[in-house]
Amino acid sequence: MRPQSFAAWIFAGVLLTGLACEQERALQAARKRVGGDPDRGAQLIQRYGCGGCHRIPGIAGAAGSSAPALEHLAAESYLPGSLPNTPENVVRWIEAPRSVLPQTRMPMAGVSHSEARDIATYLWSLR
Repeated sequence: MRPQSFAAWIFAGVLLTGLACEQERALQAARKRVGGDPDRGAQLIQRYGCGGCHRIPGIAGAAGSSAPALEHLAAESYLPGSLPNTPENVVRWIEAPRSVLPQTRMPMAGVSHSEARDIATYLWSLR
């Protein structure tokens, strides 16, 4: 192996390790801040079909374009209806969007409070 190739492999390994560590920190921070299970949240996002309307990283087929992309949800200042973006309000929005904004197109999907917390935890882990 040429020295340049070896250096490139080392750099790629360091970069990937750094990305994995950053993702793990984001997951831990979301668990602590929101209080749910992000792995279960990802499964629930898939089950409820959220990706039919939203683009959501890490969820197979979640490439919808008729609703906001959710890749940076935790960095947003407000949710629909001028609702301040807090984990509690994200859970409330997922669980009962029409209680926040009656004219929203977001469906009342029957998501329970604990399921909404898990979904919100996954969304808050995205960076």
